[in-house]
Amino acid sequence: MKSNSITTDTKICAVIGNPIAHSLSPTIHNAAFNALNLDFVYLAFRVDDVKGALDGMRALSNFRGMSVTIPHKIEAMKYVDEVMEVDRSIGSINTIINEQGRLIGLGTDGPGALKALVDAEVTLDGKNILMLGSGGAARAIAFTLARNTQLSKLILMDVNEPMLQGLTSDLKSGTEASIESISLTGNSLAHTMKYADVIINCTPIGMHPNEDASLVPAELFRSGQVVFDIVYTPLETRLLADARSHGLKVISGVEMFINQAVLQFRHFTGVDAPVEVMRRVVMEKLAV
Repeated sequence: MKSNSITTDTKICAVIGNPIAHSLSPTIHNAAFNALNLDFVYLAFRVDDVKGALDGMRALSNFRGMSVTIPHKIEAMKYVDEVMEVDRSIGSINTIINEQGRLIGLGTDGPGALKALVDAEVTLDGKNILMLGSGGAARAIAFTLARNTQLSKLILMDVNEPMLQGLTSDLKSGTEASIESISLTGNSLAHTMKYADVIINCTPIGMHPNEDASLVPAELFRSGQVVFDIVYTPLETRLLADARSHGLKVISGVEMFINQAVLQFRHFTGVDAPVEVMRRVVMEKLAV
């Protein structure tokens, strides 16, 4: 659907967050809409007032779908009318669908991350998974891994103690997985890296414009580890570059980003996404 054919029937989708300038969601979704000639358009909005944004969505009949990114994935749950059963206990959402004024919240981050790991042929069963961060995306990924793999232990680390303990408590009560939570310091990270098999960065550290930042000092890596950074701008973060230089398997956040967007697209439109189109435009954008 080309921009000059926008009409009163055109369906609106959008991403809300703060910051938002880095988001490639408009690029990936608009390319997919155009490829299938769908009467949809996708925008990006920097939002601080989440309740106001969702009230507006509910009031606008053409506002079909919303993607929710940092830092609103937890707060957005307060203002939707229904949360999908599988996502309710997770405590965060990244997708909202407007069904005639009724807002339905759900999550695609967890399945998107798990698919990225599976596609990279990473063995999770019997492994120690270290997750850095305990915000909305971390919640979604942690619950998905805890419920759908036979990991040995899921170790959560964060500097935000209340958020860390909240996620730890929810995982222990909502899953059968072995969960350990550790306050993130230089010493505790160095100790935990000695037995972590898979490291997943669920913080925004390393995201543009702070590409030189990394939570994990390069000297802490050991042979055989897998490093997955959910940040996708830049395509290769400092964390991934350091891990690659040590010969480790790395997974870029772009894989999770594409996977979760494909799932969102299906919820927005009711049709299957043109996956290769979406992958191509994102990779072209990130290569610039």
